[in-house]
Amino acid sequence: MKKLKKVIPILILCLAMGIWLAGCAGKGAPEKTNCDTRIKWDVVEEVKLTQFDCALGKHGGQAALIFTVGLENPTDQPYRYRVNIFLEDMNKAAGHYVPRKGKPPVVNPGKAATVKIPFIGTDKMPKKVSVMVKTMSR
Repeated sequence: MKKLKKVIPILILCLAMGIWLAGCAGKGAPEKTNCDTRIKWDVVEEVKLTQFDCALGKHGGQAALIFTVGLENPTDQPYRYRVNIFLEDMNKAAGHYVPRKGKPPVVNPGKAATVKIPFIGTDKMPKKVSVMVKTMSR
């Protein structure tokens, strides 16, 4: 009985931590997406995702899975972002700078940018996707 009294607080703490971590996994997700897959989001607070779409199509004449990512800078500072997409069950990854070029290459406060990230040679939808968006300063 004494062992049980020691274990119960630990179990409650583990349960609370699990619920807290599950709540953080969806932070930064756009309001809607058309991707029929499980997505894990890792998005910094200096960006707002306005769009996240995926579609099978052609890129450069080859079959491709194409992600369209829309970003908005909600801060009062200009930022350049790095978007990484991982197809976890296919062992594939791709990334892109947003914006890709410019003088200086930044998204100004209140402005938005869209980027297409193709996975060439991928002809089916993944089951698990991980999306990471960081500022270039982090």
